[in-house]
Amino acid sequence: MGTKITFKRPDGKEASGYLAKAGRANAPAIVVIQEWWGLQDQIKGICDRFALAGYDALSPDLYNGVVVPYHDRDVAGKEMGSLNFLDATEQTVRGAVQYLKKNAVKVGLTGFCMGGAVTIIGACKIPELSAGVCFYGIPPDAVAKPADIKIPLQGHFALRDDWCTPAAVDKLEAAMKAAGKKTELYRYEADHGFVNEQRPDSHDRACAELAWERTLGFWRQHLG
Repeated sequence: MGTKITFKRPDGKEASGYLAKAGRANAPAIVVIQEWWGLQDQIKGICDRFALAGYDALSPDLYNGVVVPYHDRDVAGKEMGSLNFLDATEQTVRGAVQYLKKNAVKVGLTGFCMGGAVTIIGACKIPELSAGVCFYGIPPDAVAKPADIKIPLQGHFALRDDWCTPAAVDKLEAAMKAAGKKTELYRYEADHGFVNEQRPDSHDRACAELAWERTLGFWRQHLG
């Protein structure tokens, strides 16, 4: 449904990504950030679903063409570990937001796992955003403090998550409340990665569909 495109980062460098268009002029738009596996077909499918729901959706390729097989956690960890999160957010992701802003009045940001952490960083550092939805990812406070979140943020987290743990989610929620931020964080009786239907070891269809409906409701409220 979508296609590969290139776009400019704020620093003038070129980046690429997968764009799915809603098929109507001036549609609101969403930037979708990959898991640590790279720009997998599942992430492209998320963009396609957003397009069918009426949003232009662009997923920037943060690994520059590298896609990691789902079984290879070691390689995924190395790719994520070598990623400069601030550069990826402030340059590649912001460039994707600016690309979409050429036609959309409002742009949202969402991401999964590693992309969830990038979403929170973007919520603090990308001024063109209108809203964000984070799926089971939280960056270190040294990179992005909850008090610095500047846009409405919805979060979806798994209660059986040994990476983005329930304790970390509780800490995020408490810090946001202490800073006077409105919180809309949901917890699911599921495993990390429960939205990814290509991973039967972690996918939970009921939880994924509930999170999807809540996400669309949030976008309707904040993006139109």
